[in-house]
Amino acid sequence: MKTFIVTGAGSGLGRELALLFAEKGFEIILAGRLISRLQEVKEEIEASGGLAQTLVIDITEIASIPEKLKNALKEKQIYGLINNAGVGHFGPLTKMSDPDIIKMLQTNIYGTIFMTKAILPFLEKTGQGHVINIISTAGLRGKVNESVYAASKFAIRGFTESLQKEYEGQNIRFTAAYMGGMDTPFWKNSTHVADHSRFRSPREVAEYIVAHLENDEIIIESKKS
Repeated sequence: MKTFIVTGAGSGLGRELALLFAEKGFEIILAGRLISRLQEVKEEIEASGGLAQTLVIDITEIASIPEKLKNALKEKQIYGLINNAGVGHFGPLTKMSDPDIIKMLQTNIYGTIFMTKAILPFLEKTGQGHVINIISTAGLRGKVNESVYAASKFAIRGFTESLQKEYEGQNIRFTAAYMGGMDTPFWKNSTHVADHSRFRSPREVAEYIVAHLENDEIIIESKKS
């Protein structure tokens, strides 16, 4: 059975993508920091007849990524990776704390890059695979009070587009998914977006992504006011 790794799989969009990919017949490796949340998703997948396992990992600890993936992928037919984990801190640049800036860059850029770097040798060995990078519409255009967040997303846009060119003509594909705000724990305790009625549900976004996997680029804007 082909296997997909999903980061940030314990809640929100990562959870919904994991459930949908399991429905499509993939074994899912649920990657994230909180075992309790990952275990809940694992049990939900198994209750529906799917296969899943958990992988407790902090993608900002980049030195640990290769060994953790090597151990998790033993005897697995790895096919793909969904880089979904991300963090956001918003506000004027001069008001942002240095730790918040560093955390965003470590998670959104380094985490995505080093997870991809670690998985590619496995995909190259089998000669096929699919990496899906969940980016946000902040990777398409700058937004007020999102300077660092947008910078991190523009970085992954360039990263994805470059890999698409590097692997052109091969059976290893890269898809960039740009979506607007979603009703997920990402926005808990945030006042950055006033009108949450424009948010789409993570299930709706996940279903749209799954329905358009043949595309190199998937854009899902927020609802109109």
